[in-house]
Amino acid sequence: MNEVLREVLADALERLSDTEDAIGLLTVTGVDCSTDLRNAVVYLSSLSEAAAEVLDEHRLQLQRGIASQVRLKRTPKLAFAVDPAVVHGAMVDDALRRLAQPES
Repeated sequence: MNEVLREVLADALERLSDTEDAIGLLTVTGVDCSTDLRNAVVYLSSLSEAAAEVLDEHRLQLQRGIASQVRLKRTPKLAFAVDPAVVHGAMVDDALRRLAQPES
């Protein structure tokens, strides 16, 4: 279910980015849907404040898109967050770069 929602939302966000400049290039890295389908967290590669506001404004539109494309018992309420794996990966990358730099 999570993968289906990820694909639907990725397509919807791509179309939304054509009209909303604040979104820019967002990558949907994953979706974590609750077992009762009431809530879903959409993980993104990055999320600026402006993009978060636009996504919050269009949350109901995105939920309607899910309802029209996927047959579910109920459509989950969407929440958007930065993917913690991407954040941790960036921290590890920074640490490795600091280690690789020769000391003066």
